[in-house]
Amino acid sequence: MSPVRLADLVGWFDETLAAQSFRDYGPNGLQVEGADQVAHVATAVSVSLEVIERAAADNAQVLLVHHGLFWDGADARIGPLERRRLEALFAANLSLVAYHLPLDAHATLGNNARLADLLGVTQRVPFGEHQGVMIGCRGTLPTPTTAAALATTLGGLIGSTPLVLPGGDHPVQTVGIVSGGAARDIRQAAAAGLDAFITGEPSEDAAYLAAELGVHFIAAGHNATETVGVQALAAAASTQFDISTSFLAVDNPV
Repeated sequence: MSPVRLADLVGWFDETLAAQSFRDYGPNGLQVEGADQVAHVATAVSVSLEVIERAAADNAQVLLVHHGLFWDGADARIGPLERRRLEALFAANLSLVAYHLPLDAHATLGNNARLADLLGVTQRVPFGEHQGVMIGCRGTLPTPTTAAALATTLGGLIGSTPLVLPGGDHPVQTVGIVSGGAARDIRQAAAAGLDAFITGEPSEDAAYLAAELGVHFIAAGHNATETVGVQALAAAASTQFDISTSFLAVDNPV
């Protein structure tokens, strides 16, 4: 292994994801700066004290996540929770790097592209508008199936137990995918004439929307649907640079 400079690694992440072109809900890229030389990148869906401590124990110099520390509209003051997280990062000389919408939207490394790959979705086009950008994708499954069977297949691939809210009794061949918390995008799925919509978690009215819009709704877990992007980005970085990576799975049923 040959360490890479932190600035070069983050610059490559930024460029690969076109991070600066997104209007997001928080800052993308380097959020907390640590060691200048990087030999190992630990990845996780969300930052937490547990994840920081595990990354430090993993001898990582960078923690790469989808959900970082800072969000627009959140209280900017450093309270006890934020202090503990920052102290753990500083003690380990560990950098925190986060990409939100850019990591959802990327055409090959993004959460939604990777979910589509797992399901064999073809004839893909961008789908799911957020902050003026399409961050998801829609397309066609290899063969028609039922919503229940599709959910079982996806759950087996990403390690979750999806919730299925039926939109009728029709089979599924066309799907829209927007990972995480995008339940309201079922309206966009209906407007596109899709058979089913896959996201991470439901809204309270998702069952009514599915039934009335005639679109099967599959909630496969916010955390579970967003495990794939950080791993794909880290794997690409390990090919670009001579560094090692690891994924820190957590027990998160949401």
